[in-house]
Amino acid sequence: MVALITGGSSGMGLEFARGLGARGYDLLLVSNKEDDLAAAASTLEAEFPVTVQTRFQDLSKADAADELHQWCIGEGLVPDVLVNDAGMFYFKELNVGDLDRVQAMINLHVTTITRLCILFGSDMKERGTGYILNVSSMAARIPAPGITVYSATKAYLRSFGRSLSYELDPYGVKMTTVCPAAIATPLYRLDPKLLNLGVKIGLIRKPEWLVRRSLKALFRGRRVLSPAFMNIWLPPLIASIPDPLIAKIWKRLK
Repeated sequence: MVALITGGSSGMGLEFARGLGARGYDLLLVSNKEDDLAAAASTLEAEFPVTVQTRFQDLSKADAADELHQWCIGEGLVPDVLVNDAGMFYFKELNVGDLDRVQAMINLHVTTITRLCILFGSDMKERGTGYILNVSSMAARIPAPGITVYSATKAYLRSFGRSLSYELDPYGVKMTTVCPAAIATPLYRLDPKLLNLGVKIGLIRKPEWLVRRSLKALFRGRRVLSPAFMNIWLPPLIASIPDPLIAKIWKRLK
């Protein structure tokens, strides 16, 4: 059994690798952080009796999914589980100077994940079994200035994953989209003191908590998982804020 995890060299992706390694899956970690990949592979092989392979690749390139799929075919690797965890985040007003970064985010969150799901999902359909897990975000339900492209791409992932799960299900392939609230990872670049405070008071959850719930949902065939109490109250609260107030808050923040 083989599990392919994008963004698997650190943060939540590394925790997904741990969770699947504990279940006996050999691991293929894909990341654009070469040093972190080597460190992650050593750590995981020391923790679990599994084989860990790595693939250093920038998944924000337009043809990244096809390249990765062909590489797996060439290496004789047949993933039974695909975890699309690789992501990027920034908070700022968009301008012309951000176009390359915007395109990279769209490629990473939309183009690459869509093509990976179709390419590896088709292989799984032929075999009559397989699991795909996509990591969206609570931000999928919170369109807001500063995270304009991030929230839009995560909303796409939530919609795409739910719809595709119905198409894959008759072929024995299960697909889950996870929409986590705040998770203690380096992605958001929070001050360590604020991060620790958030964890202590329960506003921010640890990656291992999310991974346990996500893998449980995946193997039980749940289509969408929105864990944490914050997922219940925060999106409706933000949606209730009047537009003029949002505009004033944004002027102060930027």
